[in-house]
Amino acid sequence: MSVNEPQNEIINLCIASTQAEYRGELDEAHNLVQQAWDQAQDHFEACVAAHYLARYQATQVEQVAWNRTALSHALRSKDPRVTPFLGSLYVNLGQSLESLGNQILAEKYYALAANYGIFHTADNTPS
Repeated sequence: MSVNEPQNEIINLCIASTQAEYRGELDEAHNLVQQAWDQAQDHFEACVAAHYLARYQATQVEQVAWNRTALSHALRSKDPRVTPFLGSLYVNLGQSLESLGNQILAEKYYALAANYGIFHTADNTPS
């Protein structure tokens, strides 16, 4: 996304949050992505910010909620940039649901992810 969206502040905040996370600065990473969420101006930006916010949640229930929020905004977006992102959103929601023990619903989202070329493997990692 950074190559396609160098001027998009929401994308830049999410990239900066990932860089902070890699440096071990988890509070800073969460703060940056929270800023992205607070500043999002459309469904595409809200989808991206919510996707990143899911990473920083304290519980699996909260993670599921943010993954659902990301998917909800993606599905409401008319922006074509969201389409390539859908597979990742579906598999992330599936993984979150699976972590809560809801394998049946998780499989539904894994199947939807597969429609976009993202395949979930038995070890819980997308391929």
